[in-house]
Amino acid sequence: METFRNLVRAEFAPANTYLNTAGAGLPPARAVSAVTRTAASAATGRFPDLLPDVEAGRAAFARIVGVHADRVAVGSSVAVYSGLVATSLAPGSEVLTAEGDFSSLVNPFHVRGDLTVRSVPLERLAESVGPRTGLVAVSSVQSLDGRLVDLPGLRDAARAHGARLLVDVSQSAGWLPIPADDVDYLVAVAYKWLFCPRGVAFLVTPADLGGLVPVFAGWASGEDIGAGSYDRVDPLARSARRFDGSPALLPHTGARPALELVEELGVDTVRAHDIGLADRFRSGLASLGHEPVPAPGSAIVSVPGLGHRRGELSRAGVEVADRKGHLRAAFHVYNTAADVDRLLDVLFG
Repeated sequence: METFRNLVRAEFAPANTYLNTAGAGLPPARAVSAVTRTAASAATGRFPDLLPDVEAGRAAFARIVGVHADRVAVGSSVAVYSGLVATSLAPGSEVLTAEGDFSSLVNPFHVRGDLTVRSVPLERLAESVGPRTGLVAVSSVQSLDGRLVDLPGLRDAARAHGARLLVDVSQSAGWLPIPADDVDYLVAVAYKWLFCPRGVAFLVTPADLGGLVPVFAGWASGEDIGAGSYDRVDPLARSARRFDGSPALLPHTGARPALELVEELGVDTVRAHDIGLADRFRSGLASLGHEPVPAPGSAIVSVPGLGHRRGELSRAGVEVADRKGHLRAAFHVYNTAADVDRLLDVLFG
């Protein structure tokens, strides 16, 4: 635990009480330094080779979610990879989603126009999988209020009906262990709990690539990236790298050290820290007669009816989010018990 605290102190020094990691995480000092050095070098006309950073980040994310790096594609957004999965579905396929899930995950299925998209309450997702369901798409942790999906139950229901499972772990990767082998497709942006600069996202595919067609394959998708950038890319990478988008190289130079920090901290240790603070906030709310949205085991706490206090809290140096009238607080490694108490004090003191 002392190593954990020392690492956090060395990498983070927020000037306020920052409790909005579910919106965007704070970058560690090592990532800021890496991006600054690279940008400064580029300004002088010296452009370093940043593709090794892309590959190191791919490998680090693979280790974090427990898969081989050959199953990880690198992109820039969840919507692009959700759209890629959408293109693989046969016309008329049923896609099952959770009501109120994040737009980047679900919208690509709606705009295709020839799919049947059915939304049900999160707690009824597993029981709603049926013989017509071709895909279930859901966030592991809901952005709006921090509720966790019953992933084992959903996995079993999907397998029983032959449906594929797409899980967005943008709000859990970094603090919640991810059983990537339990799903068909896993997607995440990395600028929240994984500390990366914005512009970095990942897709995990099955070992057989899951029937996906690399419809946006470009120069970065070839088996031999150095073979050239003109005419047809042939052959495509045999691994999930065939689904790479052209990487945002500057963000990736910060993503590499950020993801390495996640590994050094340890997801299990981060989880215990984050949930401990979230539970402290829940207990404080209960003692004052306020009930958050039930989300046991989540690092995100959402309190109905208090979202309008966001501006007041920000002026007092406490950053939270207002999501549909809910005050949403998200607790991460750079937060302490004093931050929880400060939030409660400004709200109710």
